[in-house]
Amino acid sequence: MTDTRTAMVIGGGIAGPVTAIALQQAGIDATVYEAYATAADGVGGMLGLAPNGLDALAAVGLDHVVRDLAQPVPAMEIHSWTGKPLARFTDPAGTPILHVIWRADLHRALYAEARRRGIPVHHGHRVIRANDTGDRVTARFADGSAARADVLIGADGVRSTIGFGGWTTGVDVAATNDDYHMVFGKNAFFGYQATRERRTTWFANLPHREPLTLGQARETGPDRWLDVLRNAFAADRTPATAILRQTDRAHLTVVGALEIMPTAPVWSRGRTVLVGDAAHVPSPSSGQGASLAIEGAVELARCLRDLPAAQAFRAYENLRRDRVTRIIAQAARTNSHKAAGPVGRRLRDLIMPLAMKLTRPEMTTWQYRHHIDWDATVILSDTAASTVDVQR
Repeated sequence: MTDTRTAMVIGGGIAGPVTAIALQQAGIDATVYEAYATAADGVGGMLGLAPNGLDALAAVGLDHVVRDLAQPVPAMEIHSWTGKPLARFTDPAGTPILHVIWRADLHRALYAEARRRGIPVHHGHRVIRANDTGDRVTARFADGSAARADVLIGADGVRSTIGFGGWTTGVDVAATNDDYHMVFGKNAFFGYQATRERRTTWFANLPHREPLTLGQARETGPDRWLDVLRNAFAADRTPATAILRQTDRAHLTVVGALEIMPTAPVWSRGRTVLVGDAAHVPSPSSGQGASLAIEGAVELARCLRDLPAAQAFRAYENLRRDRVTRIIAQAARTNSHKAAGPVGRRLRDLIMPLAMKLTRPEMTTWQYRHHIDWDATVILSDTAASTVDVQR
């Protein structure tokens, strides 16, 4: 039986509001504390939500938020720098393989939904320390204030991950029919979607010797970054150069250095636990960053609903760690293709089409068809293996 009635959620990004909403649905009063003085409107590029992410949102009545704002993607195609098609991914059931949405739009919609449900969100509250007394946690903030709850949930992410995104119109690029095209460029990775109305959205992952924070990346102006990107893709025989040439500086989004963090060795201590990017950051290659954070938020709420905090945290980690670790490892293999040298590129371009022919749809079911049964009770066995049992 739960011993959690109140929760502090530290961080107001994507995972924070979802966690608070899921906790509220589990009967736990949650309050969100965000370090920045204002909401993150206009921050971040485009992200993809996989079917499993939408499924997790549906468990707490939030899937409509994405479906109303996002663009469904029926298929994803991968091309080499020469323009050669290497692979095509579709869902055997004919449903979209992902939905793409601007992070700022998703963030704004989740905030609005949290407020609509009466969840308090406090800005300008940067945690400087937390004191766990065994039965409660007190958080102290930089402005001198303090708050107390039964548990503290860290959803404040990791340092902003160099990535770019943007959009343009009027480019003479063949429409992708709502599909997303990914390009293994000679020097960088590029993705784009071109509509019949000649509107093109795109993103790029640009290798950099040292990681840059978002602030450091934005010290370089958009005109300079566009020049760098155009040069990076100049040798490729793909639409990337034309798209970048047409992109206006006002439509460029600088995301920051794309970081990957393996799962943290410890996800909880006492009455404090981590969720989302605070616990793990898969590579953007996984297409699962936001979806895994959402899954984790929902699973954590279920565990706190059904078990005392200490057991709930163990059950939550048991339910999540293996899955997250497997997805991070798979994305790392994809990244090795992105960073391939001349010989590696040739091998990749030869092997990938063959590998795709041998890949059966059911081989990816574990990742994209992952379902969280909100109504099932979470049980922690003596061997620390979490299971779901007994319909509520």
